[in-house]
Amino acid sequence: MTDAKSRIEIVQGDITRQAIDAIVNAANNELSPGGGVSGAIHRVAGGGLWNEAKTLGGCQTGQAKLTKGYNLKAKYVIHTVGPVYQGTVDDPRLLASSYRECLRLAASSGIKSIAFPAISTGVFGYPVGDAAKVALKTVVDTLEKLPEIDLVRFVLFSKQSFRVHQDTLRELI
Repeated sequence: MTDAKSRIEIVQGDITRQAIDAIVNAANNELSPGGGVSGAIHRVAGGGLWNEAKTLGGCQTGQAKLTKGYNLKAKYVIHTVGPVYQGTVDDPRLLASSYRECLRLAASSGIKSIAFPAISTGVFGYPVGDAAKVALKTVVDTLEKLPEIDLVRFVLFSKQSFRVHQDTLRELI
């Protein structure tokens, strides 16, 4: 696990300002601008992002789709739809799938560095602590199988989410 952990960074900040190969959009099923992270990404990227996203036919929960980054510093945006939290056994399975599918898509597209927000923890209501455990365990396990990815950066907007992710990563190793 140490190799995978050495490729993970946790920072507090704005995901739209990341100079990285790809950022992940915590999207809705239509891939439309929406609010939160998705709205911010669409605002900074400009109208080209929505125009391209409309051609993808939406995205199922737990899946991922790729677009260009347009006006973002990131070359690409990987859109994924995390689960709306219901407190069921499907929640962690679908959330893990979102992270895993983003990493697989990145690797198959030649993307070496990727930045994630805390998927599903905003308006989708997933508790941050529970989501961080699923996210970080999934990323560590998936990175073990994807040596071509050099860096996974978690970019957390709030200080609380940042601290929870830092503590969770320490507990995993």
